[in-house]
Amino acid sequence: MGWGVTHLLLRAWRGQPGGQDIADAVAEFAADENSQVIAFSVLGARADFGLMALGPDVDALDRLTKRVLSGPADAVDSFFSLTELSEYTSTENDERARLEAEGAEDIDSTLSAFRERMAAYQEARLHPNLPDKRLIAFYPMSKTRTPGANWYELPFGERKAMMRGHATVGRKYAGRILQLITGSTGLDDWEWGVTLLADDPVAIKEIVYEMRFDPVSATYGEFGPFWVGLAMTIEQALSRVGLLEA
Repeated sequence: MGWGVTHLLLRAWRGQPGGQDIADAVAEFAADENSQVIAFSVLGARADFGLMALGPDVDALDRLTKRVLSGPADAVDSFFSLTELSEYTSTENDERARLEAEGAEDIDSTLSAFRERMAAYQEARLHPNLPDKRLIAFYPMSKTRTPGANWYELPFGERKAMMRGHATVGRKYAGRILQLITGSTGLDDWEWGVTLLADDPVAIKEIVYEMRFDPVSATYGEFGPFWVGLAMTIEQALSRVGLLEA
């Protein structure tokens, strides 16, 4: 089962007391071994700082959100989603058919390795352990229902083939960017949230630019606002926006 994920983009009441209460709320939430928080200073002027929090307890996520908003900060934007597996992920039957078509030898051994890789991949998608990176970027997205470009009117096989090509583009950035796709259909105004973690802002710019030429994005993608921030401790983020003394 997937975990809950909350993204908060916040405006600070600079110079007001209560910053330590926000820091304490984040620390208490993150004290659970499965709960994680990334605090960041938002680049640009649309918000001051942000939090990405995830974990298995949605109630704990909600309590964290309410405690943060009871302090000297207002929400500029927020997003709630769940970690999930993609319905377009290759199955063992898909892999067997591919191997047979290529005339591969020792298919059973190859499939055994495939099962191990997929188990690790699925665990990372459902229960991610987010790495320490310098930057975090986030944006929500949906698939269009525009007449003539309605994603949901396409046959499943066609959608799966296009998503396979889309994923191939993303894999080119392995090692430079960690991507986490979370589902929000029925939970938020958008259908997915995309979180990118990287050390180099150029990598974020490059992957988003290249993805836009892929048909999944170019023809069928709709995108919400893009947020980028410098990841740091919650104390550093609060100090930077004037809610804690340095």
